[in-house]
Amino acid sequence: MNMLRELYGQIIMDHYHRPRNRGEIPDADLEEHLLNPLCGDEVTVYANFDGDTVSEVKFSGRGCSISQASASMMTERLMGKSREEAEAEIQHFKNMMVGEEDFPEHDDLAALKGVIQYPSRIKCATLSWTAFQQGLED
Repeated sequence: MNMLRELYGQIIMDHYHRPRNRGEIPDADLEEHLLNPLCGDEVTVYANFDGDTVSEVKFSGRGCSISQASASMMTERLMGKSREEAEAEIQHFKNMMVGEEDFPEHDDLAALKGVIQYPSRIKCATLSWTAFQQGLED
């Protein structure tokens, strides 16, 4: 178990230090900003769509390693998905963060499952996902 926890820590730090898809998309189809007032984490997610498909997704913001790594993982996960698939992925991730579902151990998102032991950090992990979800609803 300690080896798995160590691996998960490395995955989170890799996404934190080398975030995927960090940046802005000018005139994006979806742009949603969220702030976690409890800790000061903030994120803006951007996406463009080709018809119903997420053709580009990026994020900007600042915050703890968990919020930034989660945003990086989210951009990778939602790229190429339809709106419906993106909504399902977001719900699946949020369910994992409250202990209702799991991701396979080999999935990078499983690295964030340990966060559920720290309820105050769950909002850090879900911030970018909630922003994307709100953007889809608008």
